Amino acid sequence: MIMAKNNAGEEVQNKQVILRDYVNGYPRESDLYTRTNSIKLQVPQGSNGVLVKNLYLSCDPVMHFLMRKTEFRMSGYNYYVPGSPINGYGVAKVVDSGHPNFSAGNLVWGATGWEEYSHIQNPEKLFKIHHTDVPLSYYTGILGMPGITAYAGIFEVGSVKKGECVFISAASGAVGQLAGQFAKLLGCYVVGSAGSQEKVDLLKNKLGFDNAFNYKEEPDLDAALKRYFPEGIDFYLEQVGGKMFDAVLLNMKVHGRVAICGMISQYNIPEPEALKNLMHIAFKRLNIKGFTHRDHHHLYPKILETVVPLIREKKVVYVEDIVERLENGPAALVGLFTGRNFGKQVVAVAHN
Repeated sequence: MIMAKNNAGEEVQNKQVILRDYVNGYPRESDLYTRTNSIKLQVPQGSNGVLVKNLYLSCDPVMHFLMRKTEFRMSGYNYYVPGSPINGYGVAKVVDSGHPNFSAGNLVWGATGWEEYSHIQNPEKLFKIHHTDVPLSYYTGILGMPGITAYAGIFEVGSVKKGECVFISAASGAVGQLAGQFAKLLGCYVVGSAGSQEKVDLLKNKLGFDNAFNYKEEPDLDAALKRYFPEGIDFYLEQVGGKMFDAVLLNMKVHGRVAICGMISQYNIPEPEALKNLMHIAFKRLNIKGFTHRDHHHLYPKILETVVPLIREKKVVYVEDIVERLENGPAALVGLFTGRNFGKQVVAVAHN
């Protein structure tokens, strides 16, 4: 067993974010609470796991599904249990290890608990962090799950090409801001939608989108899309659903492509909104494909090889909304569903 040199075996307090009860509708701060217990900074005898100190935690829309009591469960996710800590993606430092591939002091990102320290029993899916000349928090976003999603959506699923007209919904969020920049680097015309004028300004002035609009101020989304895409949309990265998707179907080009990685407008309503324009899928011979980052983890070395130099050369920009301290995590997570965050929402648990 590989032991930490300094703190292994020490017992410390461990603050945790706990699910109070299963959630129906919009999650509220009161659905989560913090408690403190103690933890020994040592993996159990014979364990193949690792004990980590969590540094940054990622707030992601999918976490709302994990709060629900439902018969349909997505494979590969650890659903939350009332009275227990929630989990998600995060950046952490290994304190103690029983796994031959990890040593005390290693920096990693992957699935972890929403707590100060976590015992990860199956660390095989953790990614070691080797590039530390970029902010560690980036491994919750541009170099983490959202980065894989954006890369796969543009380069693999979407097969986006130079000169195409690209529309990104939820464009200022963790995935959208990066997907739009990837499309611009390919030489595309890129428009994004967001929920405030401040976010629209971010897309146009800082992230390099050709144009952007505030969907909340558009009484007719079909008319808005025709204004920005008079000749139609070649590729749409779908993250919103509902009325936005319905309007997009009216504005796709023949043989256009849609990659669906989320539909956040539909997550908290009792019944999904009905789509009226589905026949346009047939009329325009559209290629529509759902995808998840989980299908594309094999691309991660290639993504690092592509994206890290872009960060260093300041050819891509990544906007984060970082809140300090674990006890502020519930408010940050719930804020995702009202658009309160400005950029990728991150919770800083500790900075070292």
